[in-house]
Amino acid sequence: MPSIEYGFWGKLKKSASASGRDGPFFVLAPMADVTDAAFRKIILETGRPDVFYTEFISAAGLASEKGRPRLIKNLEYSESEHPIVAQFFGSNPEHFRICAKLARERGFDGIDINMGCPDRKVIKQGAGIGLSKSPMLAKEIIAAAKEGAGDLPVSVKTRLGYFDIDLRWIEELFSTEIPVLILHGRTMKEMSKVPAHWDVISEVARRGKERGILVVGNGDVMSYQEGQQRAQESGVDGIMVGRGIFQNPWLFNPSIRLKDISIEQRLELLLKHTKLFVDLWGSDKSFDLMKKFYKIYIAGWDGAKKLRAAVMETKSEEEVRGIIQEYLRSSQ
Repeated sequence: MPSIEYGFWGKLKKSASASGRDGPFFVLAPMADVTDAAFRKIILETGRPDVFYTEFISAAGLASEKGRPRLIKNLEYSESEHPIVAQFFGSNPEHFRICAKLARERGFDGIDINMGCPDRKVIKQGAGIGLSKSPMLAKEIIAAAKEGAGDLPVSVKTRLGYFDIDLRWIEELFSTEIPVLILHGRTMKEMSKVPAHWDVISEVARRGKERGILVVGNGDVMSYQEGQQRAQESGVDGIMVGRGIFQNPWLFNPSIRLKDISIEQRLELLLKHTKLFVDLWGSDKSFDLMKKFYKIYIAGWDGAKKLRAAVMETKSEEEVRGIIQEYLRSSQ
């Protein structure tokens, strides 16, 4: 078995499953225009995962003198977020060496390479899941990232293949002796149109164990309990949750039942998140990006649809605050 340096990944405490056996560790998935520093502060309050990720960041942009001032804010985080992983996408090994070094200097706990994004603009660059068509380049990128990362662990997040399930692609990644592989259980072609192939994730987890590589499963996990069950059935070491957090921002806290959260608590969290977003981005990002989060907080009660429609028409934090405060006053 290879001598793999796991870094913080090897120190994660696993959760206790319903059966009493060790369960998986939980990771919040990197999502563009979602998992920024503002949203991560909210998740710290609702129930933190074992591992945080940044949004995925363009390695080409961050490595350039012109792009770095615009993108460097994506590497902001608070000390309470440790362990936190910086994720980059791109197709130039030198860019990854530079970005991994920058993340190491900024105190991140790990580096992750996005080799799974199915977005056409990303694939057109030869990045994301497009790298599955160029396994030699993928290996060069991993090697360059390791060089820049120093003693930090370099992991890879990918999919099962491009058009079809392709375990040869997974074997190519395993051959680089990465400590962790995060696997989304669908191909690029499938996007999110079919259920995740947890049977294939299970096979990859088995192969990972043979090589001493940790495997994190990703796909269709909508609750903490479901994550534990998926891990028990598949044998993965960890569970990554993406879309599930939109249904329940308290997902990583199994002691909290969503139905016990009051409307007032939800709306107070919405206002706090909105302020954090504006404080972080100001005019650098459109306020409309914040609106995708409102369905997280305003759902599940009579009148929620009307209130949500009202805040979706707003153009500023002040407008949102006014509507929410008036709603709370009139509901008393």
